[in-house]
Amino acid sequence: MPSDTTASAGSAGPSNPQPGPVSASDDARASGWRTIRKVAPYLWPDDKPWVKKRVILALLALILSKAVSVYTPIIYRDAVDALAGDGVSALALGAVGLTVAYGLARLMNVGFQQLRDAIFARVAQRALRMLALETFEHIHRLSMRYHITRKTGGLSRIIERGVKGVEFLLRFLLFSIGPLVLELILIGIVLTILFDAWYLLIVAVTIGLYVWFTFAVTEWRVKLRKVMNDQDTDANQKAIDSLLNFETVKYFGAERREAMRYDAAMEGYEAAALKTSYSLAFLNFGQSVIITGGLVGVMVLAAVGVQNGTLTVGDFVMVNAYMIQITMPLNFLGTVYREIRQALVDMGEMFDLLEQPAEVRDAPDAKPLAVTGGRIELDNVHFGYDSARPILKGVSIAAEPGQQVAIVGSTGSGKSTIGRLLFRFYDVGDGALRIDGQDVRDVTQESLHAAIGVVPQDTVLFNDTIRYNIAYGRDNATRADIEAAAKAAQIHDFIVALPDGYDTAVGERGLKLSGGEKQRVGIARTLLKNPPILLLDEATSALDTETEQDIKEALNAAGQGRTVLTIAHRLSTIAEADQIIVLEQGVIVEAGTHDTLLAAEGRYAQLWQRQQADEA
Repeated sequence: MPSDTTASAGSAGPSNPQPGPVSASDDARASGWRTIRKVAPYLWPDDKPWVKKRVILALLALILSKAVSVYTPIIYRDAVDALAGDGVSALALGAVGLTVAYGLARLMNVGFQQLRDAIFARVAQRALRMLALETFEHIHRLSMRYHITRKTGGLSRIIERGVKGVEFLLRFLLFSIGPLVLELILIGIVLTILFDAWYLLIVAVTIGLYVWFTFAVTEWRVKLRKVMNDQDTDANQKAIDSLLNFETVKYFGAERREAMRYDAAMEGYEAAALKTSYSLAFLNFGQSVIITGGLVGVMVLAAVGVQNGTLTVGDFVMVNAYMIQITMPLNFLGTVYREIRQALVDMGEMFDLLEQPAEVRDAPDAKPLAVTGGRIELDNVHFGYDSARPILKGVSIAAEPGQQVAIVGSTGSGKSTIGRLLFRFYDVGDGALRIDGQDVRDVTQESLHAAIGVVPQDTVLFNDTIRYNIAYGRDNATRADIEAAAKAAQIHDFIVALPDGYDTAVGERGLKLSGGEKQRVGIARTLLKNPPILLLDEATSALDTETEQDIKEALNAAGQGRTVLTIAHRLSTIAEADQIIVLEQGVIVEAGTHDTLLAAEGRYAQLWQRQQADEA
């Protein structure tokens, strides 16, 4: 019986979840002790006594199933002897009765196994759910820096493999390896008692050789599969990356080029998969040689015993039944061992992810942000994404409650960085950023995020309905609230004119809507949130002039009584701001109102004149 299967590739990359590229620490992870220690609390939680009860009951059902399994060949022997008129059954049931008892024993064996699985199923599913939830929540806690550098396809692959690895480990380590060891011990005891030590010796040598050969070849095959897994991850990443950039591929007529890149990755996967398949054939044949040798050896001993009159035909049949009972689970040992090793590596990668520290954390004594007016203060802020490349170099800004403060400057001057620091995607390097006198590092992130509404330059929507995307601004928002926000964002009339209205699906990342429509949905979403502070990061950059004016009026109305921080490229949108800050290379070069800055004929005046000339 095959000990393994060769993976196949799907249309978007190899579909079987295989471990991705592995690091030099794999040898430490492969031992699995760290992983097993981390999984154990999910199977034996101190605060969930029902879980412990189910684990104990499942183990009892396991022991009963193996006890019945080991006794079944004895009933089989007695039935054969009764039919042959040779020997006396301890059960004294007769041939027919023993045959029925044999059938009942087999049924009980299967019944206890299924009972074991049914009892343990809830424990296993709970463990999977808790691990998946913990991983998902941890990913959202990781910093913006991590998410900018991550690869979505590779990350989703790690999570998928990790969760599946837990499932496999629970199923096979507990219900394949453990039961197999228990069954081998019980069969060894029976063979020693009913026959002699030679039978046990042959069985032990056979199992020892089988395990050694299987593990040695599997270790070699694991190295081959690592190469295949590298190609799997590479092909999968290229497929996802290409599909995420569908429009760009079309713009440059690069369909053929993308297909060639993908095919090159799949070619490498094919070559590695063939080596894996060939090694599988070698493994299966070697296992068959060892098992057959052991089976023949035991059967020869039993045949000699029958000829000498020391054993009955039933004994001969029983020995054969025990050998078959041993070899059937052993046939899957290669698969189980390899998969457990890979599951441990997969789970190790997931736990590595869980151990990835969050760059931005709440302070131990963090308190909820108390917004009394909404005053925003940047006090001599220094910051750089890379310590060798500073972005902000001592920036000080004060936005009083209810004011609209605009930040302008050329690309790379640090405008959007200020918005990210305000929302605390990153922490400032030096200096401080305060809201109503409270350093944002001293308050909880949840309360900080709740107090700030953001309309980004490029609004990304969920692959759901327009209603869902607007309602995302506030949990449990009513239909009236959603429509009011849509009206304020000047998109209600457009929505109701659609065939499905608010139930119109927007597609992945909102691709079914135009840039301006997506932006207005994003504005409606933020207006529904109704925060005391608004951060507008190029909020109208995707809109035409007429729509921009409508949205500008809506945003001005929404900003009444709130502090509004506007990051702008199009200067016409911030001409009425209470204060305009001009950034250049991370330093404030000018500050004032629109009129005073024009009169100063400095950097702002240059930017204004250039944009006016471009729009003329």
